[in-house]
Formats: sequence, structure tokens, C-alpha cells
Amino acid sequence: HQVVVNLCTNGLRAIGTEQGHLRVTVKNIPRSMLPVPPEADTDSASFVELQIRDSGKGMDEETMARIFEPYFTTREQGEGTGLGLAVTRGIVQKHHGFIRVESVPGEGSVFSIYLPAIEEEYDGVEERHEEDLATGRERILFVDDEPAIAGFGRSFLKSLGYHVETEIDSVAALAKFTADPTAYELVITDQTMPEITGLELARSMLALRPDLPIILCTGYSAALSEHEVHIAGIRRFLAKPLDTKILADAVREVLDG
Repeated sequence: HQVVVNLCTNGLRAIGTEQGHLRVTVKNIPRSMLPVPPEADTDSASFVELQIRDSGKGMDEETMARIFEPYFTTREQGEGTGLGLAVTRGIVQKHHGFIRVESVPGEGSVFSIYLPAIEEEYDGVEERHEEDLATGRERILFVDDEPAIAGFGRSFLKSLGYHVETEIDSVAALAKFTADPTAYELVITDQTMPEITGLELARSMLALRPDLPIILCTGYSAALSEHEVHIAGIRRFLAKPLDTKILADAVREVLDG
């Protein structure tokens, strides 16, 4: 779901305030019809193509050559971290897939994700029901500069019974917390955000309230160790994309102390 969220968010931002369209399609494609790169490292006979097409502003060749670089962004300062596509590529490669991008300035872009198709039916996965997930009634502040992820956090945690507020601006989140440090029983924050990182936000909040439970989430953790996170006083460190079962269990575990 993180791949879809990231690419749809990028597409919507490319369209901006203008009238446009965002189209998502899924289909199976035989391997023989695709130039599968060696790094895909799979013998799968077919691939699932997830294609996201937008009618936004498009990209030139120079921009396309850099879009998967961590921290590269064409947005204005403060509007994003430039990690969305880097994280997307990492997730796809982890699943032995690959990405193709086509774009024409002024016409839009097409992102095509190819993942190896499962050859045989697999019935070993147990269905995950909502009642299997840990629930609660506590007040949570969820901070992420990506509106789609913040929205996911709010809707998912509210479905478990929690009272949730979200912020897409880390500075605003700190101001809200500073105004009333006892307003929340848990803070969940992304790490890589403009202005104030999740680690910096956590340190500032813990300076005001040392017993505050905090969960730090990140999709690009090369510069951040789990040891560093715990030394800062953060209770849990979760990797993106967030798994609903892992998130629900982590929230309950941290709140229960």
C-alpha cells in the first residue's frame, strides 16, 4: 500500500490545483513481453503491472534521471522531503520488482511497477480480522508530512477506538504539544520531515514531558540507528511501510508500558 500511496500522492501534487486525472490500473503481463532487468533477480514467468498515470506537469530528462535519489525533490522548501520515490523503489526492489517511468513535460507522467506474479495459489495466509488487532481509547498525536500517510494513521487508529489528531507540519505539532503537554498519551511521528526531524521533535517533547511514550517511524533509516533512537528516550522504532498488525501491537505495547 505504501507504493500506491507514494505514487498517487506524487501524481496529485503534479496535477496541483488544475483540473486533471489520475488513473490506476493493474494487469498481468508475461515475462516475454518485458525487458526484465538483472537486478529483479526472479524467475517468475509473469509480472503484475501496477500503473499510475497522471495528467500533471510532467518531467524533463534531467529530472527523471534523479527522481529516485534520496532527498531529491522539485518541490518548494518545506513542502516535502524528497524521500517518497526513493522509498518506493526500495520497497519494489525488496520484492524483486522494478520500475519504469515515462514522462512528457506539460503532458504528465506514467509510473509502471512490475512485481513477480505468484505462480501457484497459496492458502497458508490467515485472514486478519479487525477483532484480532489491539484496541484502545487513548489520545494519540500522529505526525507525518505526507498527507496521505497522516490520513491513513488517523483512519486506521480511529478504527481501533483511539482518539487521534494529526499534523503534517512538525513545527505545528511541537507548538500544539507545547501548549498542553498532557493532551496526548502517545505521539507517533515520522523521522524525515522538513524543519524539524522526528528525532528532534521527540527530544523537544520529552524535555517537556519525560514520561511521554513516542513511536518513531521511518522509511529511510540509513542515518539513524535503533540504539540512537532508544538513547533519546523513544519507546519504539518502526520501519515503513507500516504494517497494520505491527503498528496496532506497538501502540498497545507502548501505552501499556
